[in-house]
Amino acid sequence: MGKCFKIKLKEICLFIFIASLLLLFSCKQTIDSSPKGSGKGKITKEMAYNGIKNYCHQNFDWSIAKENPGIVSVEMGEETDTEYQVTFRSYTGSLTYFYVNKSDGKTRIVEYVPALDIKEESGAINLFDYLDK
Repeated sequence: MGKCFKIKLKEICLFIFIASLLLLFSCKQTIDSSPKGSGKGKITKEMAYNGIKNYCHQNFDWSIAKENPGIVSVEMGEETDTEYQVTFRSYTGSLTYFYVNKSDGKTRIVEYVPALDIKEESGAINLFDYLDK
């Protein structure tokens, strides 16, 4: 009886060990299969445009657009393999370029004042913070 108990205990320990390994590897694959940084999926052109438009409505003065709708705008710009460019044109004539990373939504902001020919990086945002607003 003691010998039978030892064999069953070894089988139970082996089963627990194998089950633990399977669980560990299945969790690792789930975590690793998500896009780096966001966990929310690839950014589409529409998502980039809508997120930046929402950001601009929250952070820039659009009151002048009620009287003259074409004076303030958000437009899609160039697209590369890794990012979308979305441009905000202010009523002052300045341009704000948003470079949206397609894989994680991290967005660099570059402001440009054509009259003074000044271009500088002014920060970054996460596009996901401005979707569905």
